Amino acid sequence: MTDFQIERKQKRRRLLDFASRLAELRDRVAPREFGRLMARIRPFSMMSYARLKGIYKGVCDVINRDIKGDFVECGTARGGCAGLMRLTAKVRGDDRPMWVYDTFEGLPLPSVDDPDHELAKSRVGQCRGEFEDVRSLFENLGVIENTRLIKGLFQDTLPETRPESISLLHLDGDWYESTKVCLDHLYDKVTPGGVIQIDDYGHWAGARKALHEFFEARGISVKLTYLDYTGRQFVKP
Repeated sequence: MTDFQIERKQKRRRLLDFASRLAELRDRVAPREFGRLMARIRPFSMMSYARLKGIYKGVCDVINRDIKGDFVECGTARGGCAGLMRLTAKVRGDDRPMWVYDTFEGLPLPSVDDPDHELAKSRVGQCRGEFEDVRSLFENLGVIENTRLIKGLFQDTLPETRPESISLLHLDGDWYESTKVCLDHLYDKVTPGGVIQIDDYGHWAGARKALHEFFEARGISVKLTYLDYTGRQFVKP
């Protein structure tokens, strides 16, 4: 990529970030549907406005295009984003199942294959959401029905318990191995035309490495839509 292309991409991203900040301000002053739904889950999510908006649009998109499959979130912390998925579907009269995977004990140890290994080790136990607290959130939001909470490491739970098909997959596992195991076990379950969002692409090199290794091994070429400095989304070919 030339210097001109890099500069052009950076300018475009700055414009997208600015537009997102304006939209967030508007939703605080005069919230529309997304703003109202986001307000209900905001205290329970560490995700940015742009990434939550990406999830909202992804849910709307797969419903509007009648993409079959369940919703899946890998890495839920306190449950806010998953709650937004189900709330968005609920207001559209859609009750498809949702699967929520997490250790419910905070971030696990990264593997030695993770480029961020030394820094990542200092984050073990962070981003913790208690199982019962997340369950209570879903009950209070009125979205506990058709929602499955799966406790444990992804590499232990995904081989044993996973949906038959997925319409929207949200990956928020931070580390290389966590992201890799999710792609290995769940990508083939995503219906063509389904939406995949990855939360840590820009922030953690391990997540980015896992995604691009997976693409290269499978010969996959997709457009990664920029959400913010770390969030990316794409549609499965």
